[in-house]
Amino acid sequence: MPFSKTYTATPADIDELGHVNNAVWVRWIQDMATAHWAAVAAAEHVAAYIWVVTRHEIDYRGNVGPGESVTAKTWIEAEPKGAQFDRRVDFVNADGKVIVRANTTWAMLDKVTGRLVRVRPEVAAPFMAA
Repeated sequence: MPFSKTYTATPADIDELGHVNNAVWVRWIQDMATAHWAAVAAAEHVAAYIWVVTRHEIDYRGNVGPGESVTAKTWIEAEPKGAQFDRRVDFVNADGKVIVRANTTWAMLDKVTGRLVRVRPEVAAPFMAA
């Protein structure tokens, strides 16, 4: 089940073309990953680990203007590979059309050492489809 959240474009989010700036989409993608982690991960995992992005791949298929809202949905499609997890994020407009689609790769770090750590099955389990 995807994790979802709604975003409404504020005047500060709008660029000179009159729609949400690409940097704002990236900020929203990061916010989705962080919010999903905080909502689903076990408290001891949140306390022990932190995630850093290693790659963003974003397809822009549309946009929204000031005051318009999008629903963001994020999920994990596949098992982690070592310290990395791939995350999908889709932004859907009021008509139900995906206007921005992202695949991002995140690496898990130990908060104390700052070193990469393998994503263990018990860390991944809450994010995997049953």
